[in-house]
Order: sequence, then structure tokens, then C-alpha cells
Amino acid sequence: MSKLRQFLQDAETKAFDQGHRATIKFNIGKYNAAVQRGLTQYSDHELARERGSFIKTNTINNLDKYLMEFEANFTARGGKVIWARDAQEALKEIGEIMKRKRARSVVKSKSMITEEIHLNEYLEKNGIETVETDLGEYIVQLAEQRPYHIVTPAMHMSKKDIADLFVRKLGIPPTENAEELVGVARKLLREKYTSAEVGITGGNFLIADVGGVAVTENEGNARLSTTFPKTHIAIVGIEKMIPSIMDLDLFWPLLSTSGTGQNVTVYNSIFTGPRQPKEADGPEEMYVVLLDNGRTDLLALPEKREALNCIRCGACLNVCPVYKNIGGHTYETTYSGPIGSVISPHYNGMAEHKHLSFASSLCGACTSVCPVKINIHNLLLLNRKQSVDQGMADSQETTAFKFWLKAMKSRKLMNIAPASVKNFVLRYVQKDTWSKRREPLQAPKKSFNQLWKEQRG
Repeated sequence: MSKLRQFLQDAETKAFDQGHRATIKFNIGKYNAAVQRGLTQYSDHELARERGSFIKTNTINNLDKYLMEFEANFTARGGKVIWARDAQEALKEIGEIMKRKRARSVVKSKSMITEEIHLNEYLEKNGIETVETDLGEYIVQLAEQRPYHIVTPAMHMSKKDIADLFVRKLGIPPTENAEELVGVARKLLREKYTSAEVGITGGNFLIADVGGVAVTENEGNARLSTTFPKTHIAIVGIEKMIPSIMDLDLFWPLLSTSGTGQNVTVYNSIFTGPRQPKEADGPEEMYVVLLDNGRTDLLALPEKREALNCIRCGACLNVCPVYKNIGGHTYETTYSGPIGSVISPHYNGMAEHKHLSFASSLCGACTSVCPVKINIHNLLLLNRKQSVDQGMADSQETTAFKFWLKAMKSRKLMNIAPASVKNFVLRYVQKDTWSKRREPLQAPKKSFNQLWKEQRG
């Protein structure tokens, strides 16, 4: 089944699943209320967005310079940088590290980029136990699913769903007490931290001037994942760069408020390399895998490269009417929602994923909430144009538009066919699209010319 057909089928199923929609409405509603409270910390939120947009745009336009600066500063403190052109290179290099360390177990903090390269699947195929330590990711891992949301992986699951999952997978007595469920996960995960040879994280920001990887979280699991294991691997997309550690006073609050409504997240860490001679704890070795995987292809498109400004806050997902109806899994990509529909065709192939750019009402809500002012709905339009320019449009659609163009350019052609003929054509064209859920469009009995003449006498 094609990606498009699967998408349409899954979208229809989810859109009419009342239970799913109720869960998402409830969970997103809580986030939206929290975000409105969180925004009150700003005296001028629009100015903060402008500054964030300016810094990220300037950084992306000079990304080569900042990447070299980051590498020089990170390696000066004993860290090791691995440049990976694609997922295969990244997995190969990580696999080599695992072999050298004779690693049998890994603990991971929440990271969308590891989902992008399918790291868990790769490690498990190589006999390495991989445990997600973020509670939401752990729940999704137990359920054998992909993350549903960029920020909240298990947003689609209710408390009862999670309780039933724990009973089935972990063999605990039935309970819907949230504290008990968290306690079960905490106990199991603590044993994993102390026995794992390698800890893996993503990175919210790369900081050029100190050679640091900034990780922001609410549970403390990233800190535990990088403290006990002797080796820390951070896998980060090259676009996550910011120039200075001083920029975090802008970006950390922007990220947390837009994502969860917090003034700032609970745990914010900056990793600048392995444990230094006078330091008491931390890993003996630290690697940063700088992943390209289609990012430089997007960087080469000046009119679209602002998509690389994204700080993965998830705000555009929470406000999107399409996402709220069809859900995150329907997109069948690592990054769902509006920003995912922009970047996925560039990361994973335009031919297979161009339909995502059409899965939008273009209402502009995503653009209005983006903390770094990415013009998301315009980028979706540009993706659509690119797919058509590259000859990827459906043949029936292309033919229909050719006839439409001819008719629109000639009033005589528009008036030749009577209303009955026009309505026959409209019914045929709309039968599997517009008319499936709506009353069919109909041409009036009298043309505009006729009405105009009658009005003018």
C-alpha cells in the first residue's frame, strides 16, 4: 500500500474514533491552558520570538562556521566528534563504539533523533538491551509503538491505557493510581542506570562557544543516563546549533513555555565533554554524533531553510486542527504535525512524503505560535510547489487542472456546457474527495454572464 493511501486510511479511522479524539482533546487542552499561564512570564513575548528567530536564522546561515567552532571547543576538553552524513553512517559509528566497549546494555533519555535513525531497532538486532528512561518513552517502548508527539510520546494514552499496559507487560496488580504506576517504572529503571555500560541522549541545543550539548528535561532521567555509564553518546542534528551559552537565557524559557507552559523545565544540563581530572563523576568518554541526514539538502534551499530553525517545542502540533483530529501516528514519520510535514519530505524523500504537505488547512495557526517565527504554512505551500515542479502530481489532478485552466481563461468555453454537464463533471471529480463527507458542489443553472446581462437589463 502506498504511503498516501495508508495515510488517508489511517486518517479517516482516527478522525472518527471518538475515544481517541476525547483523549487528545483532554491532553492537549491541559497543555494549552498551561501555555497561556506560562506566557504571562513575558512582558513582551513577541520580542522574544523576534530575537529567537534572528539568532537561529543567523546561525543557520553561518552553520559551517559554528559547527567548526563547536568541534574545536568540544574536542579541547577531551570529547570526540563523529560526523554522520546519514542514518546508516551514524548507526555504523555507534555500533563500533558498542563493540569497543563490549556493551550489552544501554540507557537512553528521550530523543527524537534516535527515533529518526531507528537506533533502538539497530541496537536490539545486535544483541544490546536498550531501555528508554523517559517515562513517556518507556510507556511507548513497552507498547511497541513509536512516539505519538514530539514532546509527549504517550499523549494518545489515558491513565487506564497505561495501567492496563503495566499489568500486561510488567505483571503488576491492577491499579490506576498514577503515583503507584510511576513508582513501578522508577524502581525498574533505577536498576538499569547502574548496570548500563553506555548512556545515550539527544541534545536540545549545541553551543558553539563552549563546545557544549544542552539537554532539557523534567524527570532527571537524562542526568542519570549520563552519570552512571562510563560512556556517553549524544546524537544531535547539526541544525540544533546556537552561538553562545548566553543565548540559553532566551531559548530555554522559549522552549519550555511553548512546549509545556513551564517558565523553565526542571532539569537543564550542559555537557562539555567527559569527566575532567578534578571532577568527581561523569562518563570517562563522551561522543557527539553530528547528524546531517538531509539537513544540508534543506539548507541549500534559501527559501525553505528557516525550517531548520525549529527548536522542537511541539507548539505547532498542539494547535493544529489536522493533528488534533488524525493524531501523531497517522503521519508515519518521526516528526509529525505541521513542522514534520515541512521537514519529513526533505529528510525522507519528497516522492514518498509529499502528501504530508497537503495534509493542512493552511489556517496559519502553526505559524502564529512558533516561538522562533517559522513561516510554517508558507513552507507547506512551497513543498507543494516543489512536488508539482518535480512532476510528482497525480496524472488525473494534472489533467483536471489543465482543463480548469483552459476554461478559466476563456469565458466562451465556460459557457458552452450547460449546468447539467458541468454538474456531471463535478460529481465525477469530487466523488472520492470533497463529496465523501460534504454536499457536492454544484454549478448554478444560469452562468455569471447570463445573470450579469439580466441585472444590467
